[in-house]
Formats: sequence, C-alpha cells, structure tokens
Amino acid sequence: TSMTLTLLKSASLCSGCCRHKVLFQLLGPLLSDSKLYSSYRRPGAEPEKKPLWQSADFSFKKGLDALKTHISLLKEETRNHIIGPEGKPLNEYLLEQTSVLWQFRSQEDLNKWVISSDVEIGGKSEVYLKLSRNNQGALLYGTLNTELPRDGETKYSGYCSMRAKPPLGSFKRKKYYDWSNFNSLYLRVRGDGRPWMVNIYTDPYFSHQKDDLYNYFMFTRGGPYWEEIKIPFSKFFLSSRGRIQDNQHPIWLDKVSTLGFTIGDKVDGPFQLEIDFIGLLNDRAHTEEFAYEMYDKNTPF
Repeated sequence: TSMTLTLLKSASLCSGCCRHKVLFQLLGPLLSDSKLYSSYRRPGAEPEKKPLWQSADFSFKKGLDALKTHISLLKEETRNHIIGPEGKPLNEYLLEQTSVLWQFRSQEDLNKWVISSDVEIGGKSEVYLKLSRNNQGALLYGTLNTELPRDGETKYSGYCSMRAKPPLGSFKRKKYYDWSNFNSLYLRVRGDGRPWMVNIYTDPYFSHQKDDLYNYFMFTRGGPYWEEIKIPFSKFFLSSRGRIQDNQHPIWLDKVSTLGFTIGDKVDGPFQLEIDFIGLLNDRAHTEEFAYEMYDKNTPF
C-alpha cells in the first residue's frame, strides 16, 4: 500500500511539473521579466539546479497587462508596415541621409542599454551609467582593474562595456535593425583620451556563429570639447571570442542586432565617456565597400 501511495505521489508530481512546463512555454512572453537566457558561470562554480519554470512569476494581472501592451505593439507594427519601411514613406526612406538611433535625454533612454564588466568572471573592474550634466547625454564611467580572478583558469581580465538591448517586436519576437540604407556610424562623444572598441553584433545564420562580432576602434582625444566621430561600416572587421578571423566579410547591415562599446586597454585606473547621440550617416563621398583584402585559401595551382 505504501509503495502504491509513493508511486501515485511521484506520478502526480511529474504531471504537475509537465503542466507547469507547458504553461511556461505558452505564457512565457506574457510573464514578467524573467531570465530566459543562460548567464555566464565561473569555472568551478556549481550549475543552477533550480528549473527555469520554478523561478517564473505566474501573475494573471501582469499577464493581462503584458497582453494589452503586445497587442498595441502589434497594431503599431501593422500600421508602420502599411505606411512603408520603419513606418516611413518609401520616398522619404530612400532619400534619408542621416538618422539618430539613440539619444540620451532621460532615464528611459538609459534603460535601453545594459552595462557589464569583468565582475561577471570574478574581476574587480567597476562601471556605471548615468545621465550627464543637464540631462544632455549619457555618462559611462568607472575604474578598470586588470587583476586576474583566482580561479586558476582565467588568463585575461580588465574590461567594461555598454551594450544596447536587442530590439523586440510584439510578443517578444526577434527584430533587427536595417542599416543597409547607410554606410557609416556617426557619434558625438566626449572622452578622456582612452581608446574604445565599437562592437556590432548581427544575427548569425548558424549557432556556431553566435560569438561573432564586428569591431573597430574609436580613439577619443580627451579635453573639454565634444568631438564628432564617423566610422564607415567598411572598416569593421570580423572577430570571434576576441580573435580576429582569417575569413573576413562585410557586415550584414540588414540583420544588425545590437551595438556596444568596450574598454580594455590594459591600463588600470578611472575612465569616462560621454555620449550625446549615436546615429547613422549615408556619406556619398565614401565609396569603399570593404577595407580588407580577401584571400583564397587552399586553392589548386
């Protein structure tokens, strides 16, 4: 009898788990901000054993509010699709020469970005993001520390970064930026003289390309004056996990997922970067398609 009761209890638990998992799959987009991606785990750390569906917040009211929000987003997307690309008439879209992507004037603008540092791998660098004086820009500041974590595996440390959140459509569908109408990135910044790496992430076609990044350098001059920086997309080179790839190719500008800035110049000490806006430019004088030579490997003679 006790054996039968035990089997019945385990069966009911399994059915309950299955029901919760099915509900989580169906209602995932309507849940509150739950962590739906795997985070970095330090070497030697124990993996998270708690199932993902157990940490989800099943709130009926939040689900209804999210449903209303996503339906309104769907209406807006449908209306923009009827008008033209990005909600603009076709003639206006084709003749557009400049476009502002991000402008920092309120806390809501800052919420579209996330910051990270080597603290995720056990490092000691610090990074912060806030509105600058008179709410006329974003101030990214902190302290770089190249001290290695004592895990016996990490060989390099000392970086801080700022990255835009990937765009999401209604019901949390993946969306992409289409920058194919422009050929340059255009920024207005004020730095402290330290170099930064500008990173562009595009949606990969294959899973093994998920670590691919397009990079180029941004050298700030320091001083009290703002500077306007123009970086052609043809200058960006392909890297994966910090290593420049032999097989280079231009950016797929119609599948841009996010943009970011990284400092890791191996110099301990404070840093700061003020950003007024980040935009796009169609420079008609720039005709270069790709700045790097391509080589055929293992070709027969």
